[in-house]
Amino acid sequence: MTMQVIAPKNSGETKNYVFDFISALAVGETISTQVVTATVYSGVDASPSALINGAATVSGTRVTQSITGGVAGSIYKLVCKITTSASQTLQIMAYLAVVDDPL
Repeated sequence: MTMQVIAPKNSGETKNYVFDFISALAVGETISTQVVTATVYSGVDASPSALINGAATVSGTRVTQSITGGVAGSIYKLVCKITTSASQTLQIMAYLAVVDDPL
């Protein structure tokens, strides 16, 4: 599984995060299916899957997922899993810190 660094977000924000599989795909290979999941890495959130805002979308080698809400002070593990036209199953993982909204 590949690790990606992503910027934190405020608890009141809805932001798009991009997972790019360019280095893992062969020439001409495409993304067939995609899904992003969220679990709590540290902190407390009884419903971490509520971070996922709608379905992930694909554009070329990139998967974009809208992320919303979250509990300030928690760190979430996001996993983007794809299958490809060459029957590969690939994953990119990232940790997302959710911080307090500014005053």
